[in-house]
Amino acid sequence: MTVLQNYIAGEFVASTGTQLVDVMNPATEEVVAQMPVGLAADVDAAYSAAVAAKATWGRMLPKDRQLALLKIADAVEAHSSELVEAQARNTGQPKELIASEEVTVGADQLRFFAGAARIMSGTASGEYADGLNSVLRREPIGVVGQITPWNYPLMMAIWKIGPALAAGNTIVLKPASTTPESTLVLAGICGEFLPPGTFNVVLGNYTTGNLITSSPVPGLVSITGSVKAGIEVAQAGAPNLTQQHLELGGKAPCVVFADANLEAAATGIATAGYFNAGQDCTAACRVLVDEQVHDEFVAKLKAAAEEAKYGNPDEPDLLFGPLNSARQLASVQGFIDRLPAHVEIVTGGSRVDRVGYFFAPTVLDGARQDDEITQSEIFGPVITVQTFADENQAYEYANGVEFGLASSVWTTDHARALRASAALDYGCVWINTHIPLVAEFPHGGFKHSGYGKDLSIYAVEEYTRIKHVMSSME
Repeated sequence: MTVLQNYIAGEFVASTGTQLVDVMNPATEEVVAQMPVGLAADVDAAYSAAVAAKATWGRMLPKDRQLALLKIADAVEAHSSELVEAQARNTGQPKELIASEEVTVGADQLRFFAGAARIMSGTASGEYADGLNSVLRREPIGVVGQITPWNYPLMMAIWKIGPALAAGNTIVLKPASTTPESTLVLAGICGEFLPPGTFNVVLGNYTTGNLITSSPVPGLVSITGSVKAGIEVAQAGAPNLTQQHLELGGKAPCVVFADANLEAAATGIATAGYFNAGQDCTAACRVLVDEQVHDEFVAKLKAAAEEAKYGNPDEPDLLFGPLNSARQLASVQGFIDRLPAHVEIVTGGSRVDRVGYFFAPTVLDGARQDDEITQSEIFGPVITVQTFADENQAYEYANGVEFGLASSVWTTDHARALRASAALDYGCVWINTHIPLVAEFPHGGFKHSGYGKDLSIYAVEEYTRIKHVMSSME
C-alpha cells in the first residue's frame, strides 16, 4: 500500500508522524493509499522552507513570476492524465469532468494569475503635502498558510496558490485528508519551476491543520471549508493577529418568478444543484418559486432530477459521482431522516443500492423557512422547494439564512432581475443561470460565508500588503 509523503523544500519527504489514515475511493469503497498525520516537526520544517524561499521568490521580478506560472499552467495541462487519475482515486468524480472542469479550467486560471502578477493597483503617486512626495508599495505578505477542502481538490489548490504565488508569497498548504493525491501531483509539477520551499504541502488531519493555522509564522491564513472550520481557524490565528481569508459555506437560493422560462430554470437548477453530487458551496440547493407556478415547476424539476446521470469515474457523460465519504453519506441521509412531516420527498431521498457512496438526486417539496433543511448546508444532491407570494417575500426568504455566498434569479423581466441583484445579500448573483465562474471576476461571500475573495485581481490583492513611502523633495 502506498504511503503518501509531504512535499517540503522541493522534495517529497516522509512525515515524522507515524499515524496513518486510510485514503478511500468513494466509488469503490476501497483503500487506495495511506496518508500520514503530520506533526509539529513537519509543519515547522515546511514553514522554515517557506521562510527561506521568501527572499528568492518574493524579490523576483513580476515578469519572472509570470513566466514561472505560465510554465506551471502548461505543465498542468501536459500532466492532465496523471492529475485526473490521482483525483478520481480519492473523489470518485467523473474523469471527464475532472479533466474539463478542473485541469483545463485550472490551467486557464493559472494563466490569468500569471498576467495578474504584473498588474498591481494603488493610489497614484504624487504630492499630497507641500514638498513631500508619496508613493505606494504593494508587497507580498510573505509566508501564507492554506487549507483546502475535499470537494474540488485540484481546483481549490489552484485558487489558493495562483494568487499567492502571483503576489510573491511562499506557501504551506494542507489538503483535505480524504483527497490529498492530486495536490501532491500539483506540488511536484510546481517544483519544476519554483525555487525550493516556495510551495510546500503537509499532509494530515484537523490537528495538523491547527498547527498550520495557529503558527506565528504565516502573515495570512486562507481556508475554504465549513463555517465551523472557518471560526476555528480565526480563533487559532487570533493570538498572533494573523490575517484571515475565509471562503466558507453556502445555501444558495434560486428565486424562480412566474414569468421565468420554467423548463430552462428547472434544467439549469438541476444541473447546478446535482453537479459534483451537490458538494459545492454554491450549489443550487434552495428553490424559492412563485406560488402561481409551483406545481408546474416542481414537475419539471422532478423530471430533470430523474434524468441526472451519475456513476463511476470512467463512465461517460455523467453529471456527478459518489459523495466523498461514508461520513458525508451519513450526514446527507441524516437530513432526510429528520425531515418534518410537512416536507414531501418528490424523488430520491436515499442511498443508491450499489457499491460506492452514491446518493440519488433528490427533490424535497414543502420546505418552510425555519426548517433545518432550509437553514443548514446539506452538501449533497438535495434540492429543496418552498413558495413565495410576492417579490418582497422572495427576497426576505432568500436572505433569511446565515450564509451569503451565491444566489440566482430566474425571470424574463429585466428590471426585476436588476432589482433582485440589488436585493439579494450574496457575493454572487446569477441571472437565468447558476454556477459558472470566470477567473476575471471575484468569488466570495458575506455574513457566515466568510470574507475575502478568490479569483480575479482582488484575490491577488488579498495576498499583498500596502506600504506608504513618503520622501522629501527638498
